[in-house]
Amino acid sequence: MDVSRIEFGIDSFGDRPRNDRGEIVSHAEAIRAAVTEAVLADQVGIDVVALGEHHRPEYAISSPETVLAGIATATRRIRLASGVTVLSSDDPVRVFQRFATLDALSEGRAEVILGRGSFTESFPLFGYDLKDYEVLFEEKIDLFHRLLDEKPVTWEGTTRAALHDADVYPKTESGRLNTWVGVGGTPQSILRTAHYGFRLMLAIIGGAPDRFAPYVDLYRRASEEFGTDARPVGMHSPGFVATTDEEARELFYPGYREIRDRIGALRGWPPIRREEFDAEVARGSLYVGSVETVAAKIAHAIRTLDAGRFDMIYSAAGTVSATARLRSVELYGTQVIPRVRELLAEQPAAAGAAR
Repeated sequence: MDVSRIEFGIDSFGDRPRNDRGEIVSHAEAIRAAVTEAVLADQVGIDVVALGEHHRPEYAISSPETVLAGIATATRRIRLASGVTVLSSDDPVRVFQRFATLDALSEGRAEVILGRGSFTESFPLFGYDLKDYEVLFEEKIDLFHRLLDEKPVTWEGTTRAALHDADVYPKTESGRLNTWVGVGGTPQSILRTAHYGFRLMLAIIGGAPDRFAPYVDLYRRASEEFGTDARPVGMHSPGFVATTDEEARELFYPGYREIRDRIGALRGWPPIRREEFDAEVARGSLYVGSVETVAAKIAHAIRTLDAGRFDMIYSAAGTVSATARLRSVELYGTQVIPRVRELLAEQPAAAGAAR
């Protein structure tokens, strides 16, 4: 494992934090907070900021590339990604154009992470039928893959108008937009990602990361069979860093419970219990704690999956204060990431890690 090549990012959905008076801020303030946090991330050496698309009251960001464009003008080095762009309910041509524009504004720092999304509100909002859930993604990812060649495209499907020798602008300066696919863990999604030669970003939001090792192995074996490039695998998981383990858990848990139970009620989940939360922090995929605790857990996950990128969903606590979120980003960049690199250098990937 080449420790110097491992990348670290942060993710946000534009969760609405609390201000210093304990009030949940407006959507507009939450968007500005995301920009402020990304600027800090750039300053403290974090490699990537990824903003997710949602269409729900808890989250402020419905157009990640627009917010990323604002971040581009205020930063110098951090790469700018969606996390994810819900391609099924969008138009591949417009997605390409928007991210090619972001790539120009940021001088080549744009990345797009495509996905189905973990929520379905965008489908009725934009006039799509959920019964077409599978075919929408299948057809649109195929078209997007063709657009990445930045040559005239001829394409025909059932979910949008056909294209006949259509050229799409603007072009990127590099000639290709860096593209990932966000996957929750189904073999079909892994195989599709490998087939198109896209980078794989595993959304690991619960349970031990080692259960995803077979998917990493499948991705690499499939990439070899398809003759595509099995590039380093990425993973993203919720996390929060504070001075002590106790402080991190107490700051994180109330907002996490609120969001988890609100979403869980829609999906038939029972309310979360504190002991379940503590167990997930101890053995699962919540990276919550002090610098040393979070760093050790990230290092273990990277070794387990032989991952090349780890993104922390730093705003997953929802209503934690904006001040605490900024402090978490600062600690992650200035202390957690360097400590992870030290730990990985001391103990390389285990013999049983995915290859």
